[in-house]
Amino acid sequence: MSFNAAAGDYYRRMMIAVASSSSGGRGREQAQEYSRSRGGNYYWPQQAPSSYEAVKAYLEKYSPTNNGVDARRRREDDTAYEAPSKRRMVQWRGNYVSEVEAKALKHVFDDMKDHFGHNLPDPDVSAVLQGLAHLGGPDTTWEGELDFFYNVDGERCKLPYIGMEICLDLKTKLAKNKSGRPVLRDYGTSWVYAYLPEVTMMKVKQYVRAGTGWEISEEGIFEDPNQNLVAIEAMMHDGVQQPKPSFWVVESDDATTFSDSSSFSRIGDVQSVHKDPDQQQIHRGIGFFSVSMEVDGPSKTVRPIRGAKGVDDEATLIFTLTSFSTWGITDSIAPVVYGTPPYY
Repeated sequence: MSFNAAAGDYYRRMMIAVASSSSGGRGREQAQEYSRSRGGNYYWPQQAPSSYEAVKAYLEKYSPTNNGVDARRRREDDTAYEAPSKRRMVQWRGNYVSEVEAKALKHVFDDMKDHFGHNLPDPDVSAVLQGLAHLGGPDTTWEGELDFFYNVDGERCKLPYIGMEICLDLKTKLAKNKSGRPVLRDYGTSWVYAYLPEVTMMKVKQYVRAGTGWEISEEGIFEDPNQNLVAIEAMMHDGVQQPKPSFWVVESDDATTFSDSSSFSRIGDVQSVHKDPDQQQIHRGIGFFSVSMEVDGPSKTVRPIRGAKGVDDEATLIFTLTSFSTWGITDSIAPVVYGTPPYY
């Protein structure tokens, strides 16, 4: 391009820019006339149609990323997600979390609202499966984490935890196999038994089934028909990648149950409390768990879809204890005295 051509192109673009800031249609006509006189192709940015909002609503409705969500509802959700309360960081139990997450944590852990328990109203919570992923290895088991949505003062808050009224068994286990070797050697370190009423477990399974669509199997849930209780193997983190579950005791000496005025103090983690001979009892309280699902798929490369061929109709729940708040011990429950977990 020659110097004159380059200069002409520069002035043409400058003229269009100046004209674009002019009011009315005169600026456009001047730019068009100048451009043609210079032998150039006239370009003018298209104006938005008068029905801009209608077109925008149409595109949102039929956008391939809409995923079946109403456009207006999605805009409301996006606005809520960008709310300052979800960006502002505050402290909760020494950790920095978003303000809305702290609100939900206080609701569940501190105020102990919306937990599952015997003779308690149905909790205002819903379960959602994050997704399924294959964790590697030759088997065809897929696993996914559950999120739980709580209604806290009219705001929908998400947490990966639920609370259940349980009895935590910290009694020592001395079970041995036929060769005399202990088979429950990791008891109190990586897992413990938690007992809860059968009706409570049925309620939990109903909520998970309603939220995920999967039927829940009885695997990992041991029934005691004589006491109308079930026992679950509650996994526990070792403190390396995830913190150990904390152990909280009620401050009132005469407390026999939980009330809104109850206050608790942390005395350590469950593993350290289990080593104390004075604490090797069955403790009654509220356990807080993260929950995951295991589904047997058709292969390790094909993600299982509920109802698809080769996919198990039932999913297995895995409970991991993250915290436990107790108001005392109980002698009215017969603990499991012998049992071999499936991974031994």
